Amino acid sequence: MTDDDIPETMATYLRLRGLDPVNRRGGRRSRRVPGADESVPFTTGRDPHGLGEVLAGWTKQAGWDPLLAREDLILKWHDVAGEETAQHTRPVGLDAGVLTVQCDSTAWAKQLKIMRTHIVTQIVQRFPDAGVQNVRFVGPDVPSWKWGPRAVPGRGPRDTYG
Repeated sequence: MTDDDIPETMATYLRLRGLDPVNRRGGRRSRRVPGADESVPFTTGRDPHGLGEVLAGWTKQAGWDPLLAREDLILKWHDVAGEETAQHTRPVGLDAGVLTVQCDSTAWAKQLKIMRTHIVTQIVQRFPDAGVQNVRFVGPDVPSWKWGPRAVPGRGPRDTYG
């Protein structure tokens, strides 16, 4: 079968579909289409990806991994510190690799300072992208009478509340 045997409309149809009509020798001519190697089925990298994999790739490409790891650390603080400890503490800030945790009392702050290495180890193992290098435990917010440029050292005001 030659090109002359194929009606013109059929030859046009085949060309538009990316197929060439049968050549004069009886075999088909194969046309190399740019990027045709990517559309070959059953090759490596052609498997569909899950939504989680795609989102993880995008967040890594955008550079959001450290921000998301910090957010996960805050949201999962009760897993890192433990249920009882999390009831008396809450993370309040993360600056220059130091996580600041506010405690209900100075006793809790002192106890957690003793456990600092264990907590930092848990954070680094679970959230390596968060960039936490140390943890600072502070007591509850109390009013301070030492403020202003003319603060004087000493005991401060007495009998203020009674």
